[in-house]
Amino acid sequence: MMKNIIKFLSDLVQNKIRSHMFRFLFTQSLFFLILFSASSVKSQKVSLGIDVLQKNNFSLLEGMRVGLITNQTGVNSKLQSTVDLFKQANNFKLTAVFSPEHGLKGTIGSGQSFDNFTDTATGIKYFSLYGKSQKPTKEMLAGIDVLVYDIQDIGVRSYTYISSLGLAMKAAAENKIQFIVLDRPNPLGGLRIEGNVVEDDFESFVGRYKIPYVYGLTCGELANLINSKSAIGNKVKCRLKVVKMDGWKRSMKFSDTGLIWVPTSPNVPYQETPSYLVSTGVLGELVVFGIGITYTLPFQTFAAEWIDADTLARKMNDLNLAGVLFRPISYKVLYGDWKDKILNGVQIYITDFDKVNLLELQFYFLQVHHNLYPQINPFTLATTTRMKMFDLVLGTDKVRTKFSKRFRVEDIKKFLRKDIDWFRKLSRRYYLYN
Repeated sequence: MMKNIIKFLSDLVQNKIRSHMFRFLFTQSLFFLILFSASSVKSQKVSLGIDVLQKNNFSLLEGMRVGLITNQTGVNSKLQSTVDLFKQANNFKLTAVFSPEHGLKGTIGSGQSFDNFTDTATGIKYFSLYGKSQKPTKEMLAGIDVLVYDIQDIGVRSYTYISSLGLAMKAAAENKIQFIVLDRPNPLGGLRIEGNVVEDDFESFVGRYKIPYVYGLTCGELANLINSKSAIGNKVKCRLKVVKMDGWKRSMKFSDTGLIWVPTSPNVPYQETPSYLVSTGVLGELVVFGIGITYTLPFQTFAAEWIDADTLARKMNDLNLAGVLFRPISYKVLYGDWKDKILNGVQIYITDFDKVNLLELQFYFLQVHHNLYPQINPFTLATTTRMKMFDLVLGTDKVRTKFSKRFRVEDIKKFLRKDIDWFRKLSRRYYLYN
C-alpha cells in the first residue's frame, strides 16, 4: 500500500494527475495521513524486558531453577505480576523470590527491615535483601541456577534498589550463578546526568557506586557498567545478560513510553515524582524543612513553620531559574516529626523538564532561605546523624562544607558538575539504546 501511495505522490508531483479537484483532495488526504502517522509514532508503546521474555515463552529460562529479585513494580505492560507469570510458566521452576527495601509489596517504610518467609502452599522461599543480609547468601542461593532481576528504579543513585542490584550481581558471581536483568525505562530519561560521583570515604548503601546522583542509564545499562570492573568501584564480574526493551529511546521520559506507572516506593507514587525527589531529596535528609512527604505532595515543597510563604515564592521566582516556578503554600502535616503543625513555603512546579537543573534547586532554596533568615542555619539545626546522611547521599562532605560558608550556589556549582563529562563519556560504552 505504501508503495502505491509513493507512486501516486510521484505522479502528482510530475503533473501526471491533471484534475485540480482530485489533486486538492489527495493533498488533504496526504496531510491527514502524515498527522495520523505522527500520532501513531508518538503513542507507540515500549515493550519491557519482561514483555520480551514472555513473548519468547521464557525460553531463556528453559529447564532452570530461578530466583527472582523483584517487588510490586515487577509487572509486564498489562500490569501482570512477574511473580505470577513465573509461577504459571511450565518450562522452568520459580524457587525463590528476593525483595529490596520496602518489601515485596512496597508497603514497608524507608529504612525499615523485614524478614524472610516461606509460602507453605507453593514451597517458594521469600528472602529479604533489606534485613539481616543485604546480599543473597550462599544458603539463599542453594538450588538456584539463575537470578533474574525485574525492578523499576528511578534513575537516582541514592535509591537503594540499584545497590541491591549490584550486591546480587556480586553474589551471583561468587556462587557461579547466571544473572539476567529484565530491562525497564529510566523515568528521568537516558540523557540527563547531574551531580558529582561518590568519593572513597562516602560509599554506602545510598551511594554504593562512583556514579553521578542522576546517571542517565536503564537498570540493564547500569548492570553492564557495574559488571565491567570500571572506575565505579565494582570488584566481581558475573555472567550477565540483559533482556532489552523494544521501542525505548534515550530521549524518552516515562510519560513518553505509553507504560503505566506503578509506585516504586511509598513516597514515589507518580511518574513525575522522581524529578521532584532529585530536587528536594538531599535537603530532606536534614529533616529541617518539610519537602511534602508528610503531606500529599511528596518531594514537591520547601517549607517550615517560620517561613513567610509569599515572600519565599517571590524571591524564588525572582531567580528566574529555567524550567521551574514556585507557588506559595501552607499545609498541615499529616504525620511524622511535625504532625498537625502548619508549614509554610513553596510548592515546586517543573514547567520544562529539559531546561531545569533538578539537583541544584534545593541549594537555590537554601541560598534564598539564608538571605531571608540568616539567623537560622539548617546545618546546625540538623542532628549529627541527619548531617551524615546528607553527606552520604551526596557522596561527599565537600558540598556541605563549601556551601555552608556563604550559602551561595555559585560556590558549589562547579563541584556538582565536575564529573558529568567524564561519566557521560564512560557510560556511552554501555548504552543499549540510541
